[in-house]
Amino acid sequence: MRALSVPLLEIETARLRLRPLQEHDDAFILELLNEPAFIANIGDKDVHDLAGARNYIEKGPQASYRQHGHGLLLVELQEDSSPVGICGLVKRDSLPHPDIGYAFLQRHWGQGYACEAGAACLEHASARLSIDYVVGITSPHNLGSIRVLEKLGLQYDRTLELPGINGPSLYYIPAKTSAEKE
Repeated sequence: MRALSVPLLEIETARLRLRPLQEHDDAFILELLNEPAFIANIGDKDVHDLAGARNYIEKGPQASYRQHGHGLLLVELQEDSSPVGICGLVKRDSLPHPDIGYAFLQRHWGQGYACEAGAACLEHASARLSIDYVVGITSPHNLGSIRVLEKLGLQYDRTLELPGINGPSLYYIPAKTSAEKE
């Protein structure tokens, strides 16, 4: 698949700035990927040092930028550029459509950042990338993520097994077109 010709841009909201992940974001990625909630809800990415974090950035988000023209972006606060999470589109070989992905440091949960960043990514996907159909996946026990997906306008469609993910995943599709697609 060829990468889209639209360059990756920063996305700004009232409180947040989303930008492509870079090598110097390694310390933040190391912290995020090793939080117990990240491991429980998303999985252990086997990133245990700064070199591993840089490798994750290069082979994950940056590879996705090159291949698909989109990927997970760093989410930082507008006021002081403090990183709080990641959010963006993930294209998995096992799914026909990109999914909205997000993870935030637990100390920043409950402040609406996932919904704000997710909505901005969906708007960017539609307006700039011509991607109008984005799905969501989450583990059945991740009630916070389920609420975010529903607030973003997605609805539960079915439970499925995905390669590389331990256990079942809940599959969410756009509510307005649930009968039209899939």
